[in-house]
Amino acid sequence: MAVTAQFAALGIVWGSSFLFMKVALGGISFGQVAWTRLVLGGLTLAVIVLVTRTRLPRTPSVYLHFLVIGVVGCVIPFLLFAWAEQYVSSGLASIYNAVTPITTALMATLVFRVERLNRDRVLGVVAGILGVVVIIGPWSFVANDAAHGSLFTELAGQLACLGSAVCYGFTFSYLRRFVTSKGTVGGIGAAFLQIASGAVVMLLITPFVALGPIELNLPIVLCLLTLGIVGTGVAYFWNMNVFLAWGPTATSTVTYVTPVVGVALGILLLGEHLSWNAPLGALLVFLGILLAQGRLRLPGSSAAAKV
Repeated sequence: MAVTAQFAALGIVWGSSFLFMKVALGGISFGQVAWTRLVLGGLTLAVIVLVTRTRLPRTPSVYLHFLVIGVVGCVIPFLLFAWAEQYVSSGLASIYNAVTPITTALMATLVFRVERLNRDRVLGVVAGILGVVVIIGPWSFVANDAAHGSLFTELAGQLACLGSAVCYGFTFSYLRRFVTSKGTVGGIGAAFLQIASGAVVMLLITPFVALGPIELNLPIVLCLLTLGIVGTGVAYFWNMNVFLAWGPTATSTVTYVTPVVGVALGILLLGEHLSWNAPLGALLVFLGILLAQGRLRLPGSSAAAKV
């Protein structure tokens, strides 16, 4: 399957994942959603590793790096997104996922220093941050004190979505700095180690996140199976193939596609609606992404240097 086709499939599958999480929350807790997603994804990738006879690395330090990636790139954001969708629409959650390239640029330049900021990148980050502020819509929290409780939970949900985007930005940059630059792990192995590490951690914390009542029906079961097997197992294999072929910045642009799919499915299948500020903020975020990734350059600007 060509890299471009895998990239397109990623956008569709991950855009649909926000719908699947929303439906699944109708019968199980947010922790159970994240738990099921990671465990099924890990089992799926284990089968792929066995069938393809993929050799895994023998260096212990590689496994320590993937433990960090599994926790920060899977366990925490999966829990945060599932928790957030109790209070925000699936479409809005998918829009926040589009902030990932902005957080990736920040992590790559300020934390891991694998890239350098130029004027356009700085303007892109600023535009992205402004876009997030517009999406949150702080004026609504000031003007609606009567509904303080519900507004507070909605704000908390939005901040949880933003926290997930920060985790993903960290993960993309961490992978580039400590794993893929060494060339010791292929796409299948990297995807398996990331999801399997997260699944092991999730199994260890099962008593704290995954116990509780369960009410299953056919739609919920189908959503969980698709979310785990396709959206986490197969999709992360595609993601690592794209990452190794295109690099972290280009790969993170899959978030151009996910909000379009997520918002469309939320409106068509769940009857969700978005306030005017959400799409406006999303446009600012996309503008910021274009500037931060050097896809849109202002007159007199130069390309960002790598270190």
